[in-house]
Amino acid sequence: MSRLKARFDALRTKGRKALIPFITAGDPNPDVTVPLMHELVKAGADVLELGIPFSDPMAEGPAIQRACERALAHHITMTNVLDMVRQFRTTDSDTPVVLMGYLNPIEAMGYEAFAEHAVASGADGVITVDLPPEEADEYLAAFNRQGLDPVFLLAPTSTDERIRRVAEVASGFVYYVSLKGVTGASNLDPVEVEAKLTKIRKQVSLPLGVGFGIKSPEVAASVARIADAVVVGSALVNRIADLADRPDEILKTVPDFVASLREAMDQVEVSS
Repeated sequence: MSRLKARFDALRTKGRKALIPFITAGDPNPDVTVPLMHELVKAGADVLELGIPFSDPMAEGPAIQRACERALAHHITMTNVLDMVRQFRTTDSDTPVVLMGYLNPIEAMGYEAFAEHAVASGADGVITVDLPPEEADEYLAAFNRQGLDPVFLLAPTSTDERIRRVAEVASGFVYYVSLKGVTGASNLDPVEVEAKLTKIRKQVSLPLGVGFGIKSPEVAASVARIADAVVVGSALVNRIADLADRPDEILKTVPDFVASLREAMDQVEVSS
């Protein structure tokens, strides 16, 4: 059983929802990433999403674009990212780690080699933002051989056909992008999100995570009422950017914010 399936099964048994914080590997410098991953787990993260820096992150808003730039200024490569996961695994063998990035670096390494190295490092799943599932046969075959979960995106504009295809090939969980546009966009509407999740659940049996537009404990709590997981990215990355020259403060301020999200989500879970 994959770590992702085991974690979601355990949370479901306890009546809890997953909190999935996103950070970019190597932002603001390589020495911060692994300690921050551990601190996020201590603060209540159930799954970690680790961004692979890329020079043209087309789905990202300004905050994560700048995070990629800060990481790339330190020459962070795919190999460096996998080394960070491997280092994290030396003292945490349980928390699932999902890599998030774009197809070009994976293609450059080769699907089979990437999947093999990712699993060897301790990664559990991969979100490849610019790879539609209809064009992913070779990618999926390599991932399936290595036991790596392909996590796919759905959006407000996803058609019934796209939802069916994702239901056929995804594993781990499905990531619902709650807003049209890029990361860090405006506030989400929980009523609209709930309506779309209801439609998706008719075809998708995997846990559904919701991301984009989650900027506060209140919004995290509202999403926890309707989704299986709450994914938070730009709100964390903005805090990292504000403290880029004070890395010790990052290791306190960012986990404190995650802890506030966890607390708000737990209140929902307790009352429901």
